[in-house]
This record gives sequence, C-alpha cells and structure tokens, in this order.
Amino acid sequence: MYEDTAVKLRQDSPFVEKFEAFFKERCMKDIERLANDYSNKKSLMVDFRELEHFDFDLADELLDNPDACLQAAERAIMNIDVPILEAESFSPHVRFFNLPPERQPILRDISAAHIGKLICVEGLVQQVTEVLPKLKFATYKCTRCEASYKIPQTKNQPRQPSFCAECKNRVFSLDEESSDFIDYQKIRIQEPLELLKGSEQATNLDIYVSDDLVNMISPGGRTKITGVIRLSPPKEKKVVYGRYLEAIHLEETEKEFEEVEITKEEEEELKELSSRDDIYELLVQSIAPHIYGHENVKEAIVLQLFGGVKKTLPGEQHKRGNIHVLLIGDPGLAKSALLKATDAIAPKSIYVAGKTTTGAGISATAVKDEFGEGAWTIKAGALVLASGGMAMVDEFDKMESEDRSAMHEALEDQRISVAKAGIVTTFKTETSVLAAANPKYSRFDPYQPFIEQIDLPPSLISRFDLFFMIRDVLDRTKDAEIAGHILKTHMVGEMMVERKSRGITKKTKEAEELEEQITPKISGELLKKYISYARQHIFPILTDATMKELSDYYVSLRDMGRKEGSYSATHRQLEGLIRLSEASARVRLSNEVRREDVERAIRLLRNSLQDLVTDPETGKIDIDIITSGQTHTMLSNMKKILNFIKEKAQELDMVPLEEVMNEGKTIGMDAEKVRDVLDRLDKAGDIYRPRHGFLKPTSVKGKDK
Repeated sequence: MYEDTAVKLRQDSPFVEKFEAFFKERCMKDIERLANDYSNKKSLMVDFRELEHFDFDLADELLDNPDACLQAAERAIMNIDVPILEAESFSPHVRFFNLPPERQPILRDISAAHIGKLICVEGLVQQVTEVLPKLKFATYKCTRCEASYKIPQTKNQPRQPSFCAECKNRVFSLDEESSDFIDYQKIRIQEPLELLKGSEQATNLDIYVSDDLVNMISPGGRTKITGVIRLSPPKEKKVVYGRYLEAIHLEETEKEFEEVEITKEEEEELKELSSRDDIYELLVQSIAPHIYGHENVKEAIVLQLFGGVKKTLPGEQHKRGNIHVLLIGDPGLAKSALLKATDAIAPKSIYVAGKTTTGAGISATAVKDEFGEGAWTIKAGALVLASGGMAMVDEFDKMESEDRSAMHEALEDQRISVAKAGIVTTFKTETSVLAAANPKYSRFDPYQPFIEQIDLPPSLISRFDLFFMIRDVLDRTKDAEIAGHILKTHMVGEMMVERKSRGITKKTKEAEELEEQITPKISGELLKKYISYARQHIFPILTDATMKELSDYYVSLRDMGRKEGSYSATHRQLEGLIRLSEASARVRLSNEVRREDVERAIRLLRNSLQDLVTDPETGKIDIDIITSGQTHTMLSNMKKILNFIKEKAQELDMVPLEEVMNEGKTIGMDAEKVRDVLDRLDKAGDIYRPRHGFLKPTSVKGKDK
C-alpha cells in the first residue's frame, strides 16, 4: 500500500514529462552508453547548465524543490525506451553538478535558508567512515497477523507503518531478508584553509553518500559536493537541530593551494615587481619585519614559500618540489614568531605545536568513534590537510618519538601510509614543513658538538633541506640593536592605539618613519598572490651551465670527504640545491635557472651545514653527523677500540679497562674520549661490563673494518 502510493506520487509529478523531454533532447547518447555499461555504472551525470538552457523554470524548481524533481527525473529515465538495454531493470540515479555560483556557499555561510535546497559546497575531506549498509526499502511485518508492508526509506530517518490495515496493530518488526539495502558512507569535510581570515576556526560539515558514490574520495582530498541540506534530530529533545548534506554528486578538485584568482592588472603588477633588482631584499623584509635579524633564515623561508618544481618521471616516479626547513635555537629568539608570521603569509597553511600534537594529529590514522557509527574511520592529520601548502610545527623536539616517526615518510616521499584495523591506505602529503626546536638542555653549550645537544633522531634531521642553528650570542653592539628594534616596535603599537582611542587619522612624520621600519615591504595579500602566481605559472628549467655548476659544487663537497675518508654530502644535498635553485628562479618569475640562483642555493646550504655538520675535531663538513648521529672521527675511533677489545678477548676472559685506556692514548685519544667511545659501544650493544673495571665484547668473531 505504502509503496504503491509513493510510486503514484512520482508518476503524477508535473515534472516527469518535462524531464523526459529534456533527456530525449539533450542526454540520449549518455543514457544509451549508461545502459550498455549499467553493471558498472549506475548514475547519469547531468550538467545543471544544460538543464538551465533547456528550461529555466525547471532548473529553478530543481534548486528549490530537489526531492520532487530528482524523483521525477529518475522516473522520467525509466519511462524512456532504450533499445540497446541489456540489464533486467534500468533505474539509474540522476546526479546534477555545476550549480550556479549563488548556490555554492562556503561552509560557514550555510544557514536555515538552505534547508531542503540543492547546493554545492567545497572542502577538505577530514574524515571518512568505512562502508555500511543502509535501508532503501524496508519490509515491515505486523507482529500480530504478519501482514507485510514495503516502505521506501527517504532522507535519514526510518519510516514504518503507523498501524496495520488488517488488525489495527501498531507494533511491527523489520524483515531484513525481504528488505533492500544500499551502501552508505559518512564523510566530514572542513572549510578550505585559504578562505580563513585571522584567527577564524574552520567550519565542518558532515556529508552522507550512498550507493555508487561510496569510496570515491579519501581524507586530505579537496572535493566539491552537490547535495541537499537535511536536518538531523536534536539530542535530548531540544529544539536545536543538527545538519548534514545528502550528496548527489562528488567531484574531487585540485588539492594545490595555488588557486588564488589573479586579475590581468594584478598579473602586470606582479611581473613589474619581479623585475626589480632588489626583489629578494623586499621579500626578506616582508617576512616578520618586527623581528630583528635572521636574514638567512628569512631568505630560506622565502624560497620555501615559492618551492621547487614537482616532477613526475617515467614509470610514475616522483621527485618532490617542496622544501623543508628546520630551525634549532636557544629560547627567546623568536623562532615561534617566525613560524606564525609565515603561517599568516602562506596561501594555505596549518600551525601545530609539538606538545599538543600526536602522531595521528600530524599524519593520519584510523579511529573508532561516534562519527563512524562505532566503526573504524580514517582521519586526516595536519600534514594531509595542509597538502599543497605548508605546515608549521613548533616545539618539534617536544613531540613524542613515536609521533615524530610518523613524519619520516611524509617529509621525503610526500605520502603517509596507514595500516590499522584492516584498513590499508595511502595519503598524499605534498606539504612543505617549517619546524622549530630547542636544544636538549634549553641552551646550546659552545664546547659540545651541536648534534649531541639536539633531541631529534639524525634520520629525521637529514630529511630537511636546510637547518639553521640560532644562538643567543652575548654581543653588546648586537644587543643594543635588538633592544632598539623591539622598543621601536612597541612604540609604534602605542602610537596606533593612541590615535585610535582619540580618533586621529593623520600621522606625524616620526610615526610614519617608525611604522615604515616594521611594515612589510610587500603587503600580505599581494605576497600571497605573488607566491600563488609563481607556483601556478613558473616552472624553471636547469640550463647546461647551471647543471655543471651544481655538479661541480656537489663533487667538490664529495672530494672534501674523500680526502678525509668521510662523507661531506649525499644525493639529498644535491637534490636540495636543485629545489632551492628552482625556488630562487621562481622568485624572479623566470622559467630558467640562472647562475645567481645556484649561487644563492649554495650559499644557503653552506650556511646551513656550517654549524650543524662540522666535525668539532677536524673542522671539516661531515654529513655522517646527521645521517648516523656520529662524526666520521668518532666512528673510526669506535671501530679501533672495539677491534682492540675483540683481539684482547681472544687471549683474556675479560679485558681490563686500564689496557683499553692505554690503547686509546697510543692512538691519540684522551681518557675522556675513550670513556665516551666505551659508553657509545655499550649503548649500541657491542660490549658489556661483566664487572667493575673489565669489559667484554658481545661477539669476538672478526674485526670491524
């Protein structure tokens, strides 16, 4: 009875004939193709603009009364005779897309006026549930006389008979075997980050998808979703309802942040700006001008914002273009302020702090919560959500080691693999990371190797292209300059507050001069468009001359290592130089990497390596410091001492500590260095101390070469 009534309503709809005429005139070829492949495809995709050109009134009705119109459209297709139809039944979904701009609100603008209307929203996919069954047609049986009623289930609330027509009973049970189910999935999207201003919080919206729309998108993807806004029932009988979007069409869009619209006039302004001789100085002075100094760091951040060129090689192999920068320094030197200033400039970015960030929050994970109806869902973290932009990770050293380990794959391979609760998937994390950390004991000790004072694994540090040591140097002249800059910054702030409180608009000459010193040379909005334009349109290529210069510098670094028997550079440094050179060319909006770009990249890399990977004993660059955590000199000494202990262990049951100390002295090591070597060997499990004053190797077979 109930099913017949629903079908009759669809047949009597005044829109069925109109949609039938539309499909016959505009969509017959698409319908025939769909009929031939109906076993694989279940939906007819219709451009809304086609319907609008055919019948403007019908298009308007679809926007305002989508439920009746979509039912009529699906009934209209069933009425069309398709001669090449091979399937037993043909009842495809009709999915409209490409709605007019006025029906594409941003998430925060969705209001009560949109309830029951057809709209299109865009957002980053934050969370996705596994596929669950959902009732399409429910068969209810009367518990008294067993009369059956098949009722179509619409929206997201269950519908069942009010009473039995045979015996007036009001209690029914669901006959699952006779009921029809379809696939169902919930998605949570987040407002695109580039649309946020100031300290605004991103708005979320739950999306319900079904049938052939399930498993079409993954967390981290940017997606356009067309659907109808529905109400979810209030909790605890309150009058405030929740909302969700019942999707009829999904379209995964570009995830890159380089989608800022730029007019022709602005393009000309950007090209004129790029031709200036002092463009690099202007950009550096536009990065946190209220922070004194740190020119090298600011220049590195500028290149990081512009980025290198992402490359796809034959065989679907990828080379990342994103540049990663690590700042390590004494407290109170404005590292966090630099990160926040960059966060405000980047067209798309996320700022997180190490203390409050877990591995799941920084990468991605599978979670079990109410959103997934108690089942497992995939949830994207900061690196996935910021894909195509930048992630600022403050207090990097405060993160738990297992949480930091989630970043290894993301930094180098630009992806994150998740395998949990039977869910195995991979996310793209095409994200540049700017991280800041403090030394292990708060301040650097100038008499200890820097790498030993950093509480970060060498394998993670080596994945950054540039790393800067920021030290608090006691220099009277510099201290006076910093103090003067900070005081001027506060003075400008005080003047602005005073003018605002008194309603004064005119500035004094002194105020203008002071404000000019701490005002970015290029405004934030113009800089965002500059970066976006460069990433969209500029793809620099290395010339033969610049390739030779990069090759010569890389080989010269390797030559330094060859002389000392160490490694002064690896291929990671060469690839970092290429990315930095490409970013430098992008700053000039040049499609060719020139010598000046290579020289800038080499200078930044040399400054980066100077403190962090310089062996304090030899004064030479030793990349082993960040690849293994040990200098080449230390590794050599460890092998010599271990081989000596192994040789002695073949003669003696236990090797006296005194003999090991004497051996160290003969090869030029003082007592403190020998003890340091023994501690490292003990920690590595190569030796142990059976009793005080004696040592034994864990294995005596063979020598370490």
